[in-house]
Amino acid sequence: MLTVPNILTLSRIFALPLLAFFLWWPGWQLGYAIGFALYCLIAITDFFDGYLARAQGTVSKLGIFLDPIADKIMVATVILILTAQGYLRGPYVGDFHVIAGLIILMREIAVSGLREFLGGLQVSVPVSRLAKWKTTFQLIALGALIGGGAVHGQPCQSLGMPCTTIAESWIHIVGLASLWTAAVLTCVTGWDYLRVGLKHMD
Repeated sequence: MLTVPNILTLSRIFALPLLAFFLWWPGWQLGYAIGFALYCLIAITDFFDGYLARAQGTVSKLGIFLDPIADKIMVATVILILTAQGYLRGPYVGDFHVIAGLIILMREIAVSGLREFLGGLQVSVPVSRLAKWKTTFQLIALGALIGGGAVHGQPCQSLGMPCTTIAESWIHIVGLASLWTAAVLTCVTGWDYLRVGLKHMD
């Protein structure tokens, strides 16, 4: 059922290869600027597809199926590309910031499997307020890291961060700090979901 909300959700999925293209070359500041604009557009459609579906009373099974998939594909796409291109490096600890990205990805996979298991038991798992904060910090983190690539340019191996001073790389640092905040909230909310799932496991 191709309603407007479902079309918006599908547009997010189809836009991801284009986003990956613009983020593929580190140091291409124009590409990262376009990628940042596209990322913001994808995030906006993420809000409006759900809002319109509820407002118009057109919530569909297809939308319920596609919406979380679109979110997870976007997060995985951006984290993997930023990691490959060196944008998950930072001062003092270098590549250790990749761990935050791994935590987020592992949680997304685990919660997806848990939801599928509980769905078969007709048990719904509502999204908590803390999970919404996790999503907010996650969106801010990835947006800031992409935006940092547009402003600061290519990462430097020697600094473990974009080729500017630490003071000038504040956008990048905000992105990494937000990513770790999202990772911590990911562990907390992931455990909350797991506790619900364990109650229904023999």
